[in-house]
Amino acid sequence: MPGTVLLLAAAPLGRGRLVDAAAVLPVLGAVAPSVLAGTDTAHVVELADPLDPQGVLTRLRAAAAASGPLTVYVTGQLLLDRRQRLPHLALARTTPATARYTALPWHWLKDELRLRPAGTTHLLLDLHADAETWADLAERPLDSGRTAVVHGRIAPPPGRRRIAEPTYMRAVAALLRGGHRPPVAELHRRALDRIAAELPSNLVLTAPDDEGDPHAALSAAVRAGRHADADRLAARHQEAAVRRHGPASEDALHWAEVRADLAMFAGDPVRSCRAWLGVAGFRLASGHAPDAPAVESAVDRAHHQWSRIEDADRVRELGHKLAELRARVPGRREGALDAVRERLEQLQDS
Repeated sequence: MPGTVLLLAAAPLGRGRLVDAAAVLPVLGAVAPSVLAGTDTAHVVELADPLDPQGVLTRLRAAAAASGPLTVYVTGQLLLDRRQRLPHLALARTTPATARYTALPWHWLKDELRLRPAGTTHLLLDLHADAETWADLAERPLDSGRTAVVHGRIAPPPGRRRIAEPTYMRAVAALLRGGHRPPVAELHRRALDRIAAELPSNLVLTAPDDEGDPHAALSAAVRAGRHADADRLAARHQEAAVRRHGPASEDALHWAEVRADLAMFAGDPVRSCRAWLGVAGFRLASGHAPDAPAVESAVDRAHHQWSRIEDADRVRELGHKLAELRARVPGRREGALDAVRERLEQLQDS
């Protein structure tokens, strides 16, 4: 099956730049797409010092929707937003003060990859962190989701007035230029061998054990078009989580979110929108802050699915609920609430 490759290299263009992330792209770009993907044929998307997190999200979402194997090569730097202290991938216009609006929240990447089949998604990461983020990572490891196979390293900030080189990703690229991609675990090990002198100060990222993950069965059912079977399986996991941990538990809410995504894959925006609205409302009622990532993500996804609904009655019904939520959870895109109200007014006038 054809593979998909996303090459993402990002770092601020100003004084906050810690690593020359884009310098590795010409080396990776010289590698044949099939080698980058580890498949016979592949499609490659390259993002060099992108400006807009929404634009990166669009490309990431398209790559995650591909049916074949996906490999994401990320080179760049991490920093925390000042409001929630969550890790973000800095983009070209990012500063510490504007990270919440100009950087890519790392949980967006995790969210987009979460329903891909286990073992079909590989992340190769060469990241540098500023001093604040580096200290935070010691207590809260970077979370890239349950199904992605992650390899790479996170390096501490370089010395003052120094810009670091992405030596791990350069080593990966040099190995791939030989014309063959070994198993990713071996590729990772060989790349680490080439930068062994740096490793004592680095955080080395290794793959989790994905065996027995029910998300793989869900993804297989979706790929086969068995959407009802996938929803029934997710519903059983959701019910079990509610019995064990309660309806407000993260496990139960996770499965509610999975079912919302499954409705989207089934081409049912009404059911998906309704489910995401329910998740957002439940999180808010459980005490989550309106700007909590899980709340913002739920409302954003509900809004996206609502925009795909064509039945006017359902647009009105769910639109009023969405407007109530948008008033509490405006999200990161300006004018979201106004857009909902404008569409509802257009329906009223028609």
